[in-house]
Amino acid sequence: MTQVMACIDGSHSTRAVCDYAAWASQRLSAPLTLLHVLDEVQYPTQPDLSGAIGLGSREHLLEELASLDQKRHTLAMEQGRLMLEAARERVQTEGVEPAQLRQRHGDLVECLSELEADIRLLVIGRQGKTCDSFNQLLGSHLENVIRTLHRPILVSCGEFKAPQSYMLAYDGSATARKSLEMIAASPLLKDLPCHLVMIGADTSDAREQLKAAARVIEGSASEVHQVIRAGEVEPTLHAYQLEQGIDLLAMGAYGHSRIRQFLVGSTTSTLLRTSNSALLILR
Repeated sequence: MTQVMACIDGSHSTRAVCDYAAWASQRLSAPLTLLHVLDEVQYPTQPDLSGAIGLGSREHLLEELASLDQKRHTLAMEQGRLMLEAARERVQTEGVEPAQLRQRHGDLVECLSELEADIRLLVIGRQGKTCDSFNQLLGSHLENVIRTLHRPILVSCGEFKAPQSYMLAYDGSATARKSLEMIAASPLLKDLPCHLVMIGADTSDAREQLKAAARVIEGSASEVHQVIRAGEVEPTLHAYQLEQGIDLLAMGAYGHSRIRQFLVGSTTSTLLRTSNSALLILR
């Protein structure tokens, strides 16, 4: 668990992913690896032409189709290599030591699972190349990556902005406390202002939970704001974030209360789709 790893695919998100990865690499004093995975569905190494209805015995046509698919695969791999080189040049301009380049052919989630032991932080864009618009739905692999990978994931949701403050959605659960401890122990967000935000009723128990949480993070954050807000989780968190001009939202991937309901299943998509800033998903 030693590297910052950034998923590069040539989409509009790639520039911001590079910039967030460079920022994280410097904050963590960790080497950076740029990863490109050529999708095996879109570019199979062994194309299946069994469905080529009507070609009959014209085997030369099948051979030609197979040859064209192989050339397409080869060109896509070369394009990916050039893309990785360009990404390395971009992060070097940010002062990052020459990044390691890795290229794989296969399924993104499976590749990341295989590389998980080497990943300290994964940086990935909200949309991939097949969903290349900041206004469109999530990339097809993102939710599966979040559910599968047991590593912190920094999701770029727009243009890069170096975080100057962060908000942690806190619900008092064991997962939330672990997320808090992870942040406190990491240099990634050290010396930035922290906003601890709990969604729910303003009770004495809730205030005590926030006070306990503040004690955990106060040695790492430059200042700690303790906030309790009533309302629906997603709009309330985003409203507070906008109100305070917060650059990054951090939260555990799973909790036990309404935040758990919010993060599991289709509501995960809602948060990621509606966010205007980067999200740090903690496991």
